[in-house]
Amino acid sequence: MSVPADKKKIVDLLNEIIEMEVSGVMRYLHYALMIKGPNRIPIVKWFHDQANEGYAHASLIGEKITAYGGHPSLKVTPVPETKTHKVLDILAESLEFEEKTLAKYRELLTHVGDDVALEELIRGQVRLETEHCEEVRKMLDVNH
Repeated sequence: MSVPADKKKIVDLLNEIIEMEVSGVMRYLHYALMIKGPNRIPIVKWFHDQANEGYAHASLIGEKITAYGGHPSLKVTPVPETKTHKVLDILAESLEFEEKTLAKYRELLTHVGDDVALEELIRGQVRLETEHCEEVRKMLDVNH
């Protein structure tokens, strides 16, 4: 089934997002596995929660892609291996990733047109991603 031209941009952006969300699953699982030290347990749990949430987001976005007549991408946005596994460094990487994902959701929001359901879905994701960025900034003790 082909996607109408006016929906192609939306499907393309949704596919970029699903690639980022699946990447987040891999990223956060890796981070959880690499955390060492006395504060490991709560941080590992937080990263596992982030990975599970990324999976849920990818599933939600994939469903929307197929609802638009598209085909969900099998690509994964590459996760750089920095070989730095200190908690603050990982959190800084996490913040950068969350900010890029938030920007992609915001970009999609400008293309939703009169599709109220898609707009509400994306606004919800923007809220969640914004909250993630705020939480990581608090953990890093930085304000933006």
